Amino acid sequence: MGSSERMNILVTSGSMRGYIDSVRYVSNRSTGRLGAAIATEALINNAFVTFVYGVGSAIPDKSLLDTDCVRRLTLIEIETIDDLLKTLLERLKEIPFDTIIHAMAVLDYVPVKQTQGKISSHNDTLTITFTKTPKIIRTIRALWQHAFLVGFKLEAGLQKEELTEKAYTSLIESGADFIVANDQTGIFGNTHKAYLINSGKKIEFECETKQEISKSLMDMLLKNYKFYKPRKQFGIV
Repeated sequence: MGSSERMNILVTSGSMRGYIDSVRYVSNRSTGRLGAAIATEALINNAFVTFVYGVGSAIPDKSLLDTDCVRRLTLIEIETIDDLLKTLLERLKEIPFDTIIHAMAVLDYVPVKQTQGKISSHNDTLTITFTKTPKIIRTIRALWQHAFLVGFKLEAGLQKEELTEKAYTSLIESGADFIVANDQTGIFGNTHKAYLINSGKKIEFECETKQEISKSLMDMLLKNYKFYKPRKQFGIV
């Protein structure tokens, strides 16, 4: 694949923080290792990669990449959902990404307000009110209407059929073209069970590790991206 034909990929990855006060925050269990593996696989396959990741999350290991791969990698660290939105809406919105892989574990709820300083630890109880966050994948779809969009759906304790149904519903609601369905109970050690589902509700790949997910995604993208035609959905062309 020549330089003019190389895919330009945005990967979001890892966890984020919702601050309670100046020293405490809520987060989630995402390590970002899957997103880093996907970005690494894309670089090995000659893509340009912009990697947006949560502070403290895994990033591609530059020591394992050659000079050309490192040159094609752009790293952007964020911490909160406001950071992510600002990055998408201001820093990245003019970049014509061919493919966007939204693997970041965005917080569904964050504290309504952040208390300045540190909340006293003398109280026996502490009540915090949370508010729902916007669906970032919908913002991504609106900004890059013609990109091939891959979303992720994580559940906990669901069987394959129910997980697949929920993931496909998420694909439809977000306007994604492909979705990776995984369950927290299937993620441990080197194991990462996942189903890669297309817009026709077909499971194209069943994977057992992060490396298998990464390679399967790249196989699918390399096969489809030149011939991709955006679907009409939610007024998006």
